[in-house]
Amino acid sequence: MSVSVSPSGGPDHVSPSGEPRYESPPGPGRLALWILLFAVAALAVVLGGVYFT
Repeated sequence: MSVSVSPSGGPDHVSPSGEPRYESPPGPGRLALWILLFAVAALAVVLGGVYFT
């Protein structure tokens, strides 16, 4: 039994159909959503700090 090894030294994760498995890169919409979420969280921290001082 032979196991394919990737250049990094670990076994390759290959699906039963023989194609390598990988996550697709995030689309521009999802990236914008994360940036918006981060901005809202930062704004909440700043406004909370102003309110409680």
